[in-house]
Amino acid sequence: MNDQQTPRHRIRARHTATTVTVYQAYRPGIGRPAARAGRFPSSWKRDRMTWIKPSFLWMMYRCGWGTKPDQETVLAVEIGREGFDWALRNACLSHHVPELHGDRDDWRRQLRRAPARVQWDPERDLLLRPLPHRSLQLGLAGEAAARYADEWITGIEDVTPLAAEIHALVRGGDLERAAALLPHEPPYPVREGDLAHLGA
Repeated sequence: MNDQQTPRHRIRARHTATTVTVYQAYRPGIGRPAARAGRFPSSWKRDRMTWIKPSFLWMMYRCGWGTKPDQETVLAVEIGREGFDWALRNACLSHHVPELHGDRDDWRRQLRRAPARVQWDPERDLLLRPLPHRSLQLGLAGEAAARYADEWITGIEDVTPLAAEIHALVRGGDLERAAALLPHEPPYPVREGDLAHLGA
């Protein structure tokens, strides 16, 4: 499917019948223990909003292929689809859209109540250039962050070596081999209308 045919807003993710993979990047003191134990260590701040990203390349853009300070350990976090879907249903867009939210004060009230929020940011190619279609970022706070850490996670993998390998191929100009190593991220199945409150 070319960019002209690709929907502007669509969730693309590595997923199975029961799980979906999202990406985060942390300093090694958090990321490495999380990958070893399959859960976040006590130093992980559950009272802060945590952003999860189904797009591997958007994560690479955000963390600079695992080279930015405090983002050196890239994690692939496998979570249950029921939890992910719950977060989407209970999310609010992080920016005001009058036709969805009414006036700005109504949107602010919705945002304060929502345990999750969504941003749609330009998807990236292997050179981390923006593409015309958008990639989902899902912010989890309060109840959603607690459920994520304590209930939804089924596995955590340190994919920093994969990020470094792909990055080396990109720097060397071998985009074909680099692309072959990317995680497969087909469209994530949602029922028609389920993302309407998120502008999709």
